[in-house]
Amino acid sequence: MSASRRNVTFGVLVLTGLVVGALLGFVAKETDATWLVTTLKTIGNVFTSLLQFTVIPLVFTAIVVGVTSLRGLGGKRTAARLGGKTLLWFGATSLIAVLIGIAVGLISGAGKGVTIEPSQAAVDKLATRDHGDWLTVLNGLVPSNLFTAFTEGEVLQVVFVAALIGVAAYSLGDRAAPFVAFNQTVFDLIQKVIGWIIRLAPLGVLGLIGTAFATYGNGFVRPLLSLIASVYVAAGLVLFVVYPVLLRVFGKVSSRAFFARSWQALQFAFVSRSSGATLPLSRQAAVDLGVEPGYAGFAVPLGTTTKMDGCAALYPAIATIFIANLFGVSLSFWQYVGIVAVAVLGAFATAGTTGWFTMLTLTLSTVGLPAEVIATGVAIVYGIDPILDMIRTATNVGGQITVPVLVARSEGLLDEPVVESAELQPRPA
Repeated sequence: MSASRRNVTFGVLVLTGLVVGALLGFVAKETDATWLVTTLKTIGNVFTSLLQFTVIPLVFTAIVVGVTSLRGLGGKRTAARLGGKTLLWFGATSLIAVLIGIAVGLISGAGKGVTIEPSQAAVDKLATRDHGDWLTVLNGLVPSNLFTAFTEGEVLQVVFVAALIGVAAYSLGDRAAPFVAFNQTVFDLIQKVIGWIIRLAPLGVLGLIGTAFATYGNGFVRPLLSLIASVYVAAGLVLFVVYPVLLRVFGKVSSRAFFARSWQALQFAFVSRSSGATLPLSRQAAVDLGVEPGYAGFAVPLGTTTKMDGCAALYPAIATIFIANLFGVSLSFWQYVGIVAVAVLGAFATAGTTGWFTMLTLTLSTVGLPAEVIATGVAIVYGIDPILDMIRTATNVGGQITVPVLVARSEGLLDEPVVESAELQPRPA
């Protein structure tokens, strides 16, 4: 079966899982079928656990291999220039995403006229979690113990350690070759495992969506439709308009080529809600779009943990506007400036599976909303997070593929025959 046909089949199966899961969840909610709720939750939890256990070793090995692979691209100055341009584009696209988020939130009036109260249990549960603030972000960057960063799943700390060790291995050159080869082998092994997990994605999304509908049902989702619609519209503008335009103008790559090569990664990101688990597909999509493999091995893993246009930019902006409108709080011009600043400067706070929570609470705190408003507002949006996280993650991954193409084009690291081949591929169904 050709790659395009496999993508179509995968997409159909995912959509089927989404629809069937929603129907089963609705039935479980209406009939109070405890056994069905338990079954859906178990399926979703197993799929999520399979993804999560691969993320830490995948991110560590990918960054180490990616940093050391820059040796073949022209020396330290070239590596530094590539890193600088990559971070610059990360910031630029985050700026665009947050501005779109603010515009959509203001135009839609998300949250106005909505009356909803979260359960006290939800408020109490979220109150025990660490809320985002700049001091916590800085303190959480460097681990006090090398091993706890891995055993406790602190992705941000693992990224820091991996980057540090990768730079050290880069400096040692041939003396670090065995260590780099070992990391490459582990990375390849994890990629193989994720390839098997990907096949379970339709079943996984059935369980995850089914659990969401069985837990909350229409009664809770309906009042939040303005938030859901705003997030999906803003994410759609970034994913289907901004990225293709940037690729056409600065990368000389068509939207046809972009979506033909990245569609499977975008689909899996939507289903899995994990940029880390999607990393092998994202990296391969960048290579299939002509990005030099060595640079793709550096830029995509870096973007996987720090390039979150969905979770760190447009979503916190819209959710902040929604929560402010919900409680009748008018935001000033300078508070909107604060939202933009957090989105552009706070990207490193988004590493890990709870990055959206850190960035949202950080944004809400930065604009100065009262603590009780923050706690209640976050508890309200938390209930529908699985629905929102799907499109947020797909948007994240779209940016993580787009930026390496833009930088590679500016540095002459884009393989023209590969780009031309991608241009000939049909659009994904």
